[in-house]
Amino acid sequence: MRMSTLAKFAATTSALLIAVSGTAYAVTDEKPATAGTIHAAHTGDVQIDESAPVITRKSILIHAPLHTIWKIQTEVEKWPTWQPHVETVVKDTPGRLRPGSVFRWSTEGLDITSTVKQTDHGKRLAWGGPAQGITAIHVWTFTPTRDGVLVHTEESWTGAPVVANQAALQAALDNSLHNWINNLKNQAETQDQTAD
Repeated sequence: MRMSTLAKFAATTSALLIAVSGTAYAVTDEKPATAGTIHAAHTGDVQIDESAPVITRKSILIHAPLHTIWKIQTEVEKWPTWQPHVETVVKDTPGRLRPGSVFRWSTEGLDITSTVKQTDHGKRLAWGGPAQGITAIHVWTFTPTRDGVLVHTEESWTGAPVVANQAALQAALDNSLHNWINNLKNQAETQDQTAD
């Protein structure tokens, strides 16, 4: 890594750590969910890279209909309206998200190009892509329960920048996903209340 690239990466990492704070809303445990709490992985399901140096898993119970949660999460071009740290999103592939759909977005100084790897409507969504030397795989599962919808997300990061600054990037991803699921919960539950 050239020095200017390293300095830019350090600044971006610092910005991520400083800026990804937010209001918490009853997050469930951060341990990996068991097969009893989320959809069991099927043979063809996209998975995170379990050997990655940075992995984060988060779950939250959302008291809103599954169709509302799914719509909010998959209308990527509307993310900036409910995720304060997402600045822009541009869909390169029109229509519903499906395998091969591409969207470009910016958050915390990172420009990311994500490609959808899997969609199982109302159940599972996975995408991945590069950002400044980091390769991410992000998987979401949605499980209806008696008390609401359990949303589980997990993401892995690999690449030279991750190896070089593992602790800082682990904290950044932990904070990012914590905020994301809480923002999703807030948006879905608020939207559901206003629909009543």
